[in-house]
Amino acid sequence: MTFTHRITPDIVSELAEGEVFVFGSNLQGWHGGGAARAAYNKFGAVWGQGTGLQGRSYAIPTMQGGVETIEPYVDTFIEFAKTHPEMRFLMTRIGCGIAGFKDSEIAPLFEKAVPVENICLPKEFWQLLNH
Repeated sequence: MTFTHRITPDIVSELAEGEVFVFGSNLQGWHGGGAARAAYNKFGAVWGQGTGLQGRSYAIPTMQGGVETIEPYVDTFIEFAKTHPEMRFLMTRIGCGIAGFKDSEIAPLFEKAVPVENICLPKEFWQLLNH
């Protein structure tokens, strides 16, 4: 099975109707750098909101500890995406920039996203998930 239609572009500079930019944040919602800054500047991320849907973006906290602290937020996101099939979620390489995690640490958190048709993942995650 090929998932090429579900690969997030390396750079997301605009969104089509119904698309949502998914980015890594901090719990304080200080969207000062990386994809969080892009979400704030372009896609309606709210300063001071560190989780969930905001404008045309969705925040997943990645700066509060180890990978195990990120997983519950990823699970919540996946459940949210399942209940909003009208939206198409463009997942960035959350946690793999400023937060300092490796793709190999974060990608396994998204195994449950594989069957969810409206979630796009970075190519690096797909490669590590062997899909």
